Amino acid sequence: MSGHIESHEITSLIFDSLSRTAVTLLTDSEDRIIALSDHYVRILNRRKKDIIGQAVSKIIPNTRHPMIRKAGQPDSKLFTLANGETVIAHYVPLIKDNNILGVLSYTSMNTINFMSTISTLDLVRRLSDELNQFKKELQKLRGAKYSLNNIIGSSEAITEAKELARKVAQTKSTVLITGETGTGKELFAHAIHQASPRRHQPFIALNCAAIPKDLIESELFGYEEGAFSGARKGGKLGKFEMAHQGSLYLDEIDQLPLPLQSKLLRAIQEKEVERIGGTGTICTDIRLICTSNTNLMELVEKGEFREDLYYRVHVVSLQVPPLRERLDDIAELVNHFIAKINNGLGLNIQGVHKDVLKSFARYRWPGNVRELEHLLERAANVALSGYLNVYHFERFVPRLLDGTPSKPIKKFANLNDLRIKLEKDAIINVLKTTKGNKKRAAEILQIDRSVLYKKISRYKINAKGKQASEGM
Repeated sequence: MSGHIESHEITSLIFDSLSRTAVTLLTDSEDRIIALSDHYVRILNRRKKDIIGQAVSKIIPNTRHPMIRKAGQPDSKLFTLANGETVIAHYVPLIKDNNILGVLSYTSMNTINFMSTISTLDLVRRLSDELNQFKKELQKLRGAKYSLNNIIGSSEAITEAKELARKVAQTKSTVLITGETGTGKELFAHAIHQASPRRHQPFIALNCAAIPKDLIESELFGYEEGAFSGARKGGKLGKFEMAHQGSLYLDEIDQLPLPLQSKLLRAIQEKEVERIGGTGTICTDIRLICTSNTNLMELVEKGEFREDLYYRVHVVSLQVPPLRERLDDIAELVNHFIAKINNGLGLNIQGVHKDVLKSFARYRWPGNVRELEHLLERAANVALSGYLNVYHFERFVPRLLDGTPSKPIKKFANLNDLRIKLEKDAIINVLKTTKGNKKRAAEILQIDRSVLYKKISRYKINAKGKQASEGM
């Protein structure tokens, strides 16, 4: 027997006191067998002296003893013995002074006989399978949904951002992800957790802008039973506790109320939180990931964000580029979103016309990737199948013309000349888009058809032939 167990007499007394039909096994801190019941010796069909001192996995290949020792937590599992019988095995780690000295496993054969009917064992197996499935589903709900592979694009700008995310994921440092609305900051937050050593632990998210200000504190730190009127019986876990050993994602941290920022700062610094109405502190181990679409330093200068908190969350900064700085990714993004739309809506969109891609390349995309996805989804609902052509994006044309003129604008004497130039170009481009259909052109330009006729005449625009048929 290993020297880690202090008394031979105590061990002998435990095993001798068990019934003759008990299955009991004791291993030490190195997973060696140091004692087992006589009934277990008979089941293994070996001599006891050939078993004692051997590595447990050598004698019992399907043993859970090493896993229980590493985890340091008691557990109960169905276990198949060497004679083919299935039992419920209970595992108990032996701990002294925070050191795991060994593992004891046992099961009562009387209990086994009681549960020996096939129907009962099937029920136990089914319940065990369902429990494991529930655990998997809970992991999905509390886990990151996206990885770096879900961030579409191969341009230099997005590739650099993904590479930085891959590097910082390997550390525990706090990350501040910045970028305009719709650039995909949330995807990067999920991806950093998914690529980190904490990926099997919880990923807990809180949108600071979506929760009423008077509720954010209880969401972050939780509360004790009776802490305030309407408090849930038994209290409530806060996001910090839920994210223990995982990642806590605070979206739009710039919206966090100023009085609460000091409590968040303390939680980050001290790595402990205190529930509302609580009297003790709770230690937490979290990796903090924050996002903001506002310049936090400007908020610091305005006195709307604590400077000390800014430096706590600004340890590693990751800037997500806007779509206008990665226009080379548009074709790849379009293909990705069309596949997603087809799958989600049951449509059969084949792709987009090359003229559409040319138009997309001239636009500045103030709504970034999110705007592109929504635009494609709307056009897909109009087309339902086939290729998306320019006329499927009627509402997009005015945005394109307003945002980025198709030709460079020369210097003009006054604003009126500039307005006339832009108006004329807009009418010409829309008539080309609608293949001369004036009714549709008037709808796109959001003017009456009679007004369109007058402007065509005034600007001497050639709207005849193939370019400008009367249409409807």
